Amino acid sequence: MSSQHNPTIKILVVDDSAFMRKAITMMLETDPDIKVIGSARDGEEGVEKALKLRPDLVTMDIEMPRMDGLAALKKIMASHPMPVVMLSSLTTEGADATLDALELGAVDFIPKQLSFVSLDIVKIQDELINKIKNIVSHKHTMMASIKRRLAMSGKKNTATRSAGIIKSPISNVARGIKKRNHPIDIIAIGSSTGGPLALQDVIPKLPRNFPVGIVLAQHMPAKFTKSLADRLNSLSQVSVVEAHGGEEIEAGVVYIAPGQKHLLIRKSGSKAIAIVTNHPQESLYKPCVDILMNSVAEIFGGRSMGVILTGMGNDGMEGMKHMKSKNSVIIAQNETSCVVYGMPKAVVDAGIADHVASIEDISNEIVSYF
Repeated sequence: MSSQHNPTIKILVVDDSAFMRKAITMMLETDPDIKVIGSARDGEEGVEKALKLRPDLVTMDIEMPRMDGLAALKKIMASHPMPVVMLSSLTTEGADATLDALELGAVDFIPKQLSFVSLDIVKIQDELINKIKNIVSHKHTMMASIKRRLAMSGKKNTATRSAGIIKSPISNVARGIKKRNHPIDIIAIGSSTGGPLALQDVIPKLPRNFPVGIVLAQHMPAKFTKSLADRLNSLSQVSVVEAHGGEEIEAGVVYIAPGQKHLLIRKSGSKAIAIVTNHPQESLYKPCVDILMNSVAEIFGGRSMGVILTGMGNDGMEGMKHMKSKNSVIIAQNETSCVVYGMPKAVVDAGIADHVASIEDISNEIVSYF
């Protein structure tokens, strides 16, 4: 029996709060496959123990004395890259810092508002354990993807921020891709784990006069999606906004579903209107990619495109099946460039992807239709 038991997952917990260190340890060790092998009170001690203990995964608080989580993350990724999950406060400042952490190589993040007096403690605990086990089970491919993308995005971001964004007209001369003849009136994008960084490789490459609107569901908490929209908007030629509901979908604008809400599309006369809603409340994800894709399929039929990027699970597969049944174009990110090849894999395995491409080429696949 013991020979069939999975190897123990070794975790290092880094947090300046003794309560949080204890709470996270107790949560994780309810699972027999997980063992917390050490803890640290600040980033400096966290880096030292990470390099000494070589855990399978580190949980890292962002706000700490002496050395904060971002500085510690940077040191770990520079000397011995390993999966790091950030603990983030659900504030605008926390959201901005979390996006910085994801750019620096963090795999994912969890909300810091963990408390054993919370009514949702079982749900939080299960989500945390499932997330960690999934990350560790794919850590080699995930870290290879992250290291490759860090090397590429570091050079690219330095060049972009120093030279500014070049405003170029739309071009059908995508690398090695001929112009495709399939009318598209809207694009729907879904992403989850690894999505914020992947989106920075897609949205900023779209030209300023992009001829259709884009609706996007990224699994994130409230406030985080506004920070994501602002960051993408600062890097992009198209406009990127967090949807509030009631907006007419306009060409050249990306509408991001707000955290803890669903985004869907409804028709009002000849106009397509963004709807932001809490329903259905029982949905596993808020925002939900399936809900967004299903609404696009109903309103736009085959004159639509669905794009599925990196993420755990299979959210988006059913919605994209619906889109494909209407003759929509479906694009999926390939395994090599995904942080987690879950959501795209579900679409590819279902046999509904028209194009499977690396994250660097997704924008070329999109632009080839215009």
